[in-house]
Amino acid sequence: MSLAAYCVICCRRIGTSTSPPKSDTYWRDIRNIIKFTGSLILGGSLFLTYEVLALKKALALDTQVVEREKMKSYIYVHTVSLDKGENHGIAWQARKELHKAVRKVLATSAKILRNPFADAFSTVDIEDHECAVWLLLRKSKSDDKTARLEAVREMSETHHWHDYQYRIIAQACDPKTLIGLARSKESDLRFFLLPPPLPCLKEDSSTEEELRQLLASLPQTELDECIQYFTSLALSESSQSLAAQKISTHCDKIEANGGLQLLQRLYRLHKDCPKVQRNIMRIIGNMALNEHLHSSIVRSGWVSIMAEAMKSHHIMEASHAARILANLDRETVQEKYQDGVYVLHPQYRTSQPIKADVLFIHGLMGAAFKTWRQQDSEQAVIEKPTEDEDRYTTCWPKTWLAKDCPALRIISVEYDTSLSDWRARCPMERRSIAFRSNELLRKLRAAGVGDRPVVWISHSMGGLLVKKMLLEASKKPEMSTVINNTRGIIFYSVPHHGSHLAEYSVNVRYLLFPSLEVKELSKDSPALKKLQDDFLELAKDKNFQVLNFVETLPTYIGSMIKLHVVPVESADLGIGDLIPVDVNHLNICKPKKKDAFLYQRTLQFIRETLAKDLEN
Repeated sequence: MSLAAYCVICCRRIGTSTSPPKSDTYWRDIRNIIKFTGSLILGGSLFLTYEVLALKKALALDTQVVEREKMKSYIYVHTVSLDKGENHGIAWQARKELHKAVRKVLATSAKILRNPFADAFSTVDIEDHECAVWLLLRKSKSDDKTARLEAVREMSETHHWHDYQYRIIAQACDPKTLIGLARSKESDLRFFLLPPPLPCLKEDSSTEEELRQLLASLPQTELDECIQYFTSLALSESSQSLAAQKISTHCDKIEANGGLQLLQRLYRLHKDCPKVQRNIMRIIGNMALNEHLHSSIVRSGWVSIMAEAMKSHHIMEASHAARILANLDRETVQEKYQDGVYVLHPQYRTSQPIKADVLFIHGLMGAAFKTWRQQDSEQAVIEKPTEDEDRYTTCWPKTWLAKDCPALRIISVEYDTSLSDWRARCPMERRSIAFRSNELLRKLRAAGVGDRPVVWISHSMGGLLVKKMLLEASKKPEMSTVINNTRGIIFYSVPHHGSHLAEYSVNVRYLLFPSLEVKELSKDSPALKKLQDDFLELAKDKNFQVLNFVETLPTYIGSMIKLHVVPVESADLGIGDLIPVDVNHLNICKPKKKDAFLYQRTLQFIRETLAKDLEN
């Protein structure tokens, strides 16, 4: 205002002044007006510019954050600067430009072929270098199975994404993709969301009480007597014995009554008890045999838990998780792995073609994993198994054989056995070799055994089961492939003609009531003699390749019994090489180290027997 007033005064002076000369005064006043008018315009411009910049700064939005929030429904706190020029090296810039170029090529080709390019991108404005995430998601839901599998493989091999990009996949992918990622060896665990929160326990209730209620709710009629026995035992003892693992017919009822969440609560509570956790995984694996329960298993968060368990250095834990995920994966696995059937290799999806199967069948008091561990020693006890599996392994078929013969599918079978009926067990359960062989043959056929060439490896009573299974398969047309594809058998101290164990059982208090398994091993058993004669005829007719190992040292059973369980003459099948080894009955199938004769001779037999099949 003062500046404007000054201009008015100057104009009046021009009109009233008489001296000095008129022309000089006129130009001087014009210069003054121009000087102050310019100052006014400049000052006003600076003021307006300042106000506009201040307002813009106050209202500025980080568009990068906005675009990210468009693509996700959760809040992600980014810990690095959002400045594009900061924290990004040459590799990041190159990847961004490459993705931009690839997208342009795809868009151009799509227009030429009149094929819509990613409809979702038409409404979402995202960075060009982030299109790979959405392209892979779209590809993973393709109708083409090959494209879906390729998308999962590419996702699993990606390790340069930001955390929020893995979470986008985790939230947007379908169950098939999630299971595929869990079965991919290189997958990042950030692909898997945490399991949903578990429902609260009922007032004045505990996990154990809810487990009792779940077991009590299961039907008890028209069931196997042993199933009824174990369920009633668990209820009467109020224990967490997890008898439900034996009840395959109750899967629907368990799921409907919240069993998946209850088992997950038990799994977390017993994180320091691997045996309980394995029993829980065994139940989930049995439930996964029912395809209509797959969606419930996925929704309850078990896939995320198993993805982590698959990466465990403990072979038993990883193998139980592998069985669950294989039963869930209907994209790449046609077989079903029933209770007690474990795939040791390959446990992940693989591009390696599988050309043959090797099956491991343990013997009396054995197990799918511990029977096939490396021979124990003081040094092995001190060393950690995870440090160097070539120096000590808890399961040499998984560690050594899988590396030496990657084209093999390696399966280990587990079944319950007992030395004595003193042991707490179902009083109605009397499992003969004939009964067990039919049960195992059915499970193995469901796992696809017989579709490829097969080598059987057995220890002790497990060898008798193998013989009985092959004899039974030879009588059933639907099992003919098992016989036709059997290439060879390895017997580790198998009592073809009986064992001293059955003779000692009547004189030792511990074995006062020998189990049916032990009774069937007696040398004068007619069933054992018939089994030997029938199998010998079958093996010669089918030209099975056979290798026999036998112990030469006595074995301690308990603290008082010392006996030669399988003598040399009993381990002689009548065909194939018979190799005595200076070990006891327990260690005949446990090599001391990888270059030991016991393992190397076994490996040589497998390679020679399957030579033609592995070459094709």
